[in-house]
Amino acid sequence: MSGEAMGGTDTGAGALSPLGRVHFVGIGGVGMSAVARVMVARGVPVSGSDAKDLPVMRDLAALGARIAVGYAAENLEDAETVVAGSAIRADNPELEEARRRGLRVLHRSEALAAAMAGSRVIAVAGTHGKTTTTSMATWMLRGAGLDPSFAIGATVPALGVNAAAGKTDVFVAEADESDASFLNYRPLVEVVTNVEADHLDHYGTEQAVHAAFDAFAALLPADGLLVACADDPGARALAGRVRALSGAPRVLLYGSADDADIRVRFDPTGSSLEWEGTVHALPLSVPGLHNVLNAAGAFAAAVAVGADPARAVASLADFTGASRRFEPKGEERGVRVFDDYAHHPTEVRAALAAARAVAGGHGVHVLFQPHLFSRTREFAREFADALAAADTVRVLDIYPAREDPIPGVTSELVTAHLPAGAYAADPARAAADLAQAAVAGDIVLTVGAGDVTSRGQEILEALRGR
Repeated sequence: MSGEAMGGTDTGAGALSPLGRVHFVGIGGVGMSAVARVMVARGVPVSGSDAKDLPVMRDLAALGARIAVGYAAENLEDAETVVAGSAIRADNPELEEARRRGLRVLHRSEALAAAMAGSRVIAVAGTHGKTTTTSMATWMLRGAGLDPSFAIGATVPALGVNAAAGKTDVFVAEADESDASFLNYRPLVEVVTNVEADHLDHYGTEQAVHAAFDAFAALLPADGLLVACADDPGARALAGRVRALSGAPRVLLYGSADDADIRVRFDPTGSSLEWEGTVHALPLSVPGLHNVLNAAGAFAAAVAVGADPARAVASLADFTGASRRFEPKGEERGVRVFDDYAHHPTEVRAALAAARAVAGGHGVHVLFQPHLFSRTREFAREFADALAAADTVRVLDIYPAREDPIPGVTSELVTAHLPAGAYAADPARAAADLAQAAVAGDIVLTVGAGDVTSRGQEILEALRGR
């Protein structure tokens, strides 16, 4: 790095022209809408549908996309390419119609790869922290006067969107490992925040997860850069394996470890990072050591493609986080309510640690909704251990997302290892319980990747009526 930007090529908007009119099945999803938004901005004729009428669909319609609510074969009209994500079932009528017509069918990641063609791509991967790190890298590049394209797995309130087509040849993308689709990208810079067992419904074993990240790192060209977290054993091990390869790309470690190339110092009153002999204060408003680490990884990527280090770091003073990442929902009677997307034990532990730091000596009360039957089966005990850090816990029924129920797998696998009363069959009663337990100065945190996010308002209402 040393202040020099990594070279690149002109952006390849022309790479999208062979796709013709593109139809997105499930366009309301955060990942799908991000790709659709970039394509619309690049002049691609876009249409799409989803089962529900979601706000992002109205936004896309205002930009010129043709939008339908509900799935039906006729929604394809004159589409030449159809895009679908992993959550779309094979018997979806629009997918069936696309196959009947012999249309080109792309996975969401393949469509994003086409949108990134010709760009200097920063791909952010990891079991946890991808969304925040991608958001921070985008924010720092903008703060340093660059205008990257980006596609993020959540809306960033300060940006107002989850994706945009920028004016430079830099493209920042969240790289989802859940189904190994991140192997469709061709990045110049990779940030790997951590590597842990997850998505075992797809991978089967932890070893297969690590092998997928090895394959991801192998996508880097010889002049590329791998940025890995030194504080995470999985990411550190990946960096070591890459460094041992002949003709390997450069590798930078970030973290609190002594051998980190970018050293961080975590202090709730003022953290910092050290890069090439210069210490930069990190003016973060998002709490927790995990966010200091995320900022360091994002910093390395931003500087690698030309961002001025001082300007990049200074811009974090205005970064308020990504949607559903320790997002404040309101305050009543001195009790603050936050919402967090955490859905893996390590993420839950980090969210609770951040809540403790924000609460000071006050209490932390958690409403948790497990996400996926398979993940609950694999990590029930680990979830319970992470939740035990809260003063009060209520655990809702599992949010199934794309999965069918697994016999014998319920939230009670988690609550069996928690105090009596932790399982909550009635969400409204659970919200009332937490509102009753909290006193001024405490924090209530809704946690999970499902619809638990909507319960924050119920908790606030219960606090008002207490």
